[in-house]
Amino acid sequence: MPGTRVPKDLSHVRGFNYQSAATKDHTDHWLNYNPAHTDFELDLARRLNLDQARVFITYQAYAQGKETFVGRHLHLVRACEKRDIGVMITMMYPPELVQDRACWPVFREFAADLTTTLSHEPALAFWDVSNEPDYGMERWPDVVRNKMDHARHMADLFHELDTVTPVTIGAAFEPGMEALNDAVDVLSFHDYSPTRAEIRATLEKAKQFAAGAGKPVFDTEIGCVCRANPYDVTLEEHMKAGMGWYIWELMVTGQWGTVHGVFYQDGTVRDPSIAAAVLGFFRKRGPDIVPTVLDREGHVKRIVAESRAWLAQTDSKWEDGLYHAEEAANLLEAGELVPMRELPTREVSLMRPGQADFSALRALLQRYIDILEPHILEK
Repeated sequence: MPGTRVPKDLSHVRGFNYQSAATKDHTDHWLNYNPAHTDFELDLARRLNLDQARVFITYQAYAQGKETFVGRHLHLVRACEKRDIGVMITMMYPPELVQDRACWPVFREFAADLTTTLSHEPALAFWDVSNEPDYGMERWPDVVRNKMDHARHMADLFHELDTVTPVTIGAAFEPGMEALNDAVDVLSFHDYSPTRAEIRATLEKAKQFAAGAGKPVFDTEIGCVCRANPYDVTLEEHMKAGMGWYIWELMVTGQWGTVHGVFYQDGTVRDPSIAAAVLGFFRKRGPDIVPTVLDREGHVKRIVAESRAWLAQTDSKWEDGLYHAEEAANLLEAGELVPMRELPTREVSLMRPGQADFSALRALLQRYIDILEPHILEK
């Protein structure tokens, strides 16, 4: 029986996958759950106008402390409710238990405890009963077919235990979503395509299939820099297509932080363009951009000259060198003349504490003015 709260349209969804920044994986998130971290990080999500959280529940964490486990989930779901954030609970299971069909009954208690605890919580929006069971078909076809059967089994179980909340399965790919259509109330797929054309084609195919199936659809994982799927590109395409989405992921975590995430644990961002894209603001990529002219008021020329004078002195003052370096660093960043993965202003700020290292400061300042000098306007 399908859930009775199935929404007609999911194009409005602005979601995020969530694991606390301080934790190394989803099991660690629950075993070392920190309510203060949750509250702080959900506040960050609201500042970006995000309204759905996709949260992973592992059987391993459940098995290590069922009573504690349940209480921690209640805190997170209710913290989301306070912020008008809906929650998608995504189930994760030990692969060895999934592959052994004789072990499947063990998941009934797991599912029953979750549904008993959370089904009546207003913030609960979806049960995502299996994550990417279709992944790896070309390499491990028998394993994947078994995972797909297990996903259908869990969908039936959740439909039995909770007749209200919609059930979905987060397919790794759009074709997997189509294959699992018979098991779900809401269609869900993931897309990390590396070009705009591929993203557009996938979204259009998903929308057409959903229309034919008469079910709502959304993309519950997008955004991965190592897959050439930058946030600003994929978010722009999803917004243009009217496709609801969940970014992977809100926080820079100990698990996927090297290639995913908007916020560090202290609330700073790794790349402001990601936050801007989430809010619907994108870089101009058309032909009629207005190039920045850094030396329009002569500041590049001045800073280069003053920096060279400081470098030529034998009794240069440390604070004066830092001042010149910070000015140069600000120009480099403002004009986007350097890769922003290692910010010049960060390099300067890291030099301030501790003992003065003139050799390092001289090398840094020389590097900066070598980049700036070609931008001096001849007058």
